[in-house]
Amino acid sequence: MTEPATTDCDVVVVGLGALGSAAAWASARRGATVVGLEQFALGHERGASQDHSRIIRLSYHTPGYVALAKQAYPAWDLLAADTGEIVVERTGGLDLFPADAAIDVADYTASMDAEGVPYEVLSGAEVRNRWPLWSGLADDVTALFQAETGFVAASRAVAALQQGAMAHGADLRDNTPVVDLRVEDGSVTVTTAAGTIRAAHAVVATDAWTNAVLAPLGRQLPLTVLREQVTWFEVDDADRFDADRFPVWIWMDEPSWYGFPAMDGAIKAAEDCGGIPVDPDTRTFDPDPANEARLDHFLHDQLGGVGGIRSSKTCLYTLTPDRDFVLDRVPEAPEVLVALGAAHSFKFAAWFGLTLAQLTLDGTVDADLSPFRIDRPALTDPDHQPAWLV
Repeated sequence: MTEPATTDCDVVVVGLGALGSAAAWASARRGATVVGLEQFALGHERGASQDHSRIIRLSYHTPGYVALAKQAYPAWDLLAADTGEIVVERTGGLDLFPADAAIDVADYTASMDAEGVPYEVLSGAEVRNRWPLWSGLADDVTALFQAETGFVAASRAVAALQQGAMAHGADLRDNTPVVDLRVEDGSVTVTTAAGTIRAAHAVVATDAWTNAVLAPLGRQLPLTVLREQVTWFEVDDADRFDADRFPVWIWMDEPSWYGFPAMDGAIKAAEDCGGIPVDPDTRTFDPDPANEARLDHFLHDQLGGVGGIRSSKTCLYTLTPDRDFVLDRVPEAPEVLVALGAAHSFKFAAWFGLTLAQLTLDGTVDADLSPFRIDRPALTDPDHQPAWLV
């Protein structure tokens, strides 16, 4: 009987969603030999990286995230220059804070001020005047408009990262689940049913399946996996909702809602962190009618021209207790890096890839990654209370 083959490489990437595909692209682009492993088909819809769009924005609750967002845009530009795929569309964006909002508008203005990001402060009446579709918006809403906000074309972006990685020589293997990951004598050995990969470095970017992959290393993270969904609504006139007339928006309260301009004659909207905890291997893909009803009520309260529900689609949120990223080496096995986006990282995916390539190939990066340490209190203190609003 033939023994499964062993492949030697510089970097093995486990998980080929947005972050893992970006790591494979950025590492291969720098000349590293890369093997990427995906347990499902490339482009699958079981995780968090597919669909038409993900918000990209400079408005954030801390100066650190604003600074990183400023690096995210040129990282996507680099992918475009490398592959010819332009995946970012700027629409402008509205952050809408109702009176007594659960999210403090001062955190956003102070963070953008600290990083020199321009924005406009608008009242509810000014928003209605400028974008009449917001016909139900109250006068006491405070809105921040930032012109660089837009969206990343999610499925096209992941495909571009994968194509870019393969163009630079990366070996991407789908339908190849990892059954073991070990570090011995300073190198990583990853075992699959199809063979073994031996590498100097490993990047674990498996989102909801992170703890399953890290289990052989004795490291587990306090993650919560939610089944989320996005819903498409028919509109009376798609031209009125196009990207030139209807910017990306986020409702900065609890619950928090967000939405996009029209695509294919419908607008997409969703509730942030509105789902239920699930096991990623056994969760259903059926939409939640209660979630749809909450969102339907909000949109019909606030927006004119919105019709009925066209369809809904589920995805996964994998959340850390503080909703900060994980981007760090495993202390017990520094050859292994963990990349986890805490359900708001798609906009940063190309930056994640470049940063992971630097960490694996150079050993250091210029960015301050201390907020994303794997051993920070939020990930080690069992009494840390979850806080997911950002």
